[in-house]
Amino acid sequence: MNLAITLLVAVAIASVIGTVLHQNEPYQDYLIKFGPFWFEVYERLSLYDVYSAPWFLFMLAFLVVSTSVCLTRHTPVMWKEMTRFRDHQQERSLRAFSHKREWFVAMSPEDAAAAADATLRRNGYRTRHKNKPDARLVSAMRGTSNRLGYIFTHLAIVIICIGGLIDGNLLMQWKYWTGDLLVETRNIPVSQIDDSSKLPPRQTAFRGNVTIPEQGRASVVFLQLGEGYVVQELPFRIEVEDFRIEHYDTGEPRSYESDLVLHDPELDEPIRQTIRVNEPLVHNGHAIYQASFGDGGSRLGLRAWPLDGGDPEELETRVNEELEIDGERGARRVEITDFEVFNIHPEPEATDRRQVRNVGPSFTFRLRRPTGEALEYENYMLPIEMDGGRYFLSGVRRSPAEDFRYLYIPADPNGGLDRFMGLLQQLRQPEGVAAAADRALDAIGVEDDQVRGRIAAEVHDMIDTLLESGFDAVMAEQQARAEERGGETPERLMDFYRMIIERTLWEGYAQVLADEGIDPGEPADEDLVFYRDALSAMTALADYDAPVFLELTDYDHRQATGLQIARAPGQNIVYFGSLLLTIGLFLLFYVSHRRAWCLIRPEGDGTRVLLAGSSQRDPLGFAKAFDSLGAELDHRLGGDGQPPADTNGERS
Repeated sequence: MNLAITLLVAVAIASVIGTVLHQNEPYQDYLIKFGPFWFEVYERLSLYDVYSAPWFLFMLAFLVVSTSVCLTRHTPVMWKEMTRFRDHQQERSLRAFSHKREWFVAMSPEDAAAAADATLRRNGYRTRHKNKPDARLVSAMRGTSNRLGYIFTHLAIVIICIGGLIDGNLLMQWKYWTGDLLVETRNIPVSQIDDSSKLPPRQTAFRGNVTIPEQGRASVVFLQLGEGYVVQELPFRIEVEDFRIEHYDTGEPRSYESDLVLHDPELDEPIRQTIRVNEPLVHNGHAIYQASFGDGGSRLGLRAWPLDGGDPEELETRVNEELEIDGERGARRVEITDFEVFNIHPEPEATDRRQVRNVGPSFTFRLRRPTGEALEYENYMLPIEMDGGRYFLSGVRRSPAEDFRYLYIPADPNGGLDRFMGLLQQLRQPEGVAAAADRALDAIGVEDDQVRGRIAAEVHDMIDTLLESGFDAVMAEQQARAEERGGETPERLMDFYRMIIERTLWEGYAQVLADEGIDPGEPADEDLVFYRDALSAMTALADYDAPVFLELTDYDHRQATGLQIARAPGQNIVYFGSLLLTIGLFLLFYVSHRRAWCLIRPEGDGTRVLLAGSSQRDPLGFAKAFDSLGAELDHRLGGDGQPPADTNGERS
């Protein structure tokens, strides 16, 4: 019994975990949510698919076997307890009961027995008469359904566990454990997935997800299994005619729905239905839920700005497509993974969580090296106002478990990237750096041609170091050069290097302003702020680790609906078991099994009547009921009974 209770508590706790923790999501989502350590812990405990976990299925199977054995052993005993009247009670045992009452009446034993029988039946008791050599015993009982409560609760546990085993997808789990079903981990089209990772249409349980773009069709669903997925083929085809989503004024989604057409060869006409959250389409045991939404292959117009110098290139691609980008450091493969029209962020100084703003479209992509390593990026289409300035944001991270680290590129007065990229190109080109350094040396007053040439070369190298490795690397290089050539005063040489680099950078920026028709001799305050922010962004390019900056210039949004398709043949079994469990618990706790006996024995000119009763539950309630029963029998006996000769016969 203790083991069974422990297992029931464990199953209840596991069910709570399976309800609170979203099940069968991609492992990448769990990694982002919990971090590497707890992700590994939960994965080892199989908490991402609790209801199909080996330990959970084992507990269900053990409960079925143990509870069935217990039910088989005790049901005959319970049945006897329900049907036996215990009509072998002796007078001595009846007098030992705590609830008893005795009368001596001037009526025949037959009339007394009839009065006792009528009283007991009126109070809901079933009666049985047994004649003894010197007396008559009327045995009665009520509430025998209390014993049914024991049977129903145990039977309900068996039924619920069987339903859980059926919906635990044992067939698929067995194929997975034995190696007959292989897990696919690659993000490839269904047509390229091997048959060893596919399951044919079947009548057993499963629950999976599929994303279908508008005007698209699908006849499969993807089941999350282990570190990958398998493909479950469906006996029908689903077509998405339209997907609609409504937003609040802030851009947050308020509701979404899909117009579906279900094509089944067994149907004369296809089924057309609009599904919403919690309003699924149910067909032949399959429930199709509106679960999510996403991008369905939107067309994106991109401008690729080379970060190593050069003119931008106009590109066009779609979400979930790939393209190749060449650079001085080798080719990179760009994998477009997502696109969002709305991005809701809190206001910078918000005091209420409802104070949010929509910062516009963004897209997510991965840049993959030929070696297979990839960084994930998130670029916003529009400049975002922050701290009094406007910046193009581009986030980068090495794994989904990390947060994005953002590069802030200042927007020019026209709200574009042209000025920043012009300055970057100016500093990337050797002739541009040489011209800026020459103007810087003129401003400082260095006239010796040999010295000018050497300093210009060193400035070019240090600016390359700045763009490739960041500000700290430039400082280290300056210190090394100063210690090598500065003699006893390296600090003065470091100050000179710092001054000439700062002047060269400014001269490069002045050339960009001049190309825009702005007098660099009298720059506006916003031009100076832009210069400061641009230098900060350039020093961060070393950690950006990308050959290009991808700017989103245009898009044609195509939406997709995320459907969850489930088949749960054990669901109704579990519902029936739950109903049976409710009835059983009600019978156990709210119905009392009560027994009463009335011993009638002739004595002299009258009849002695002894009433006794017992109940295993609710002693206070039974005491009141017994008092009422005794009072009614006293009335039927005429109320003129004489008290017994000894105190043992008095009511207790």
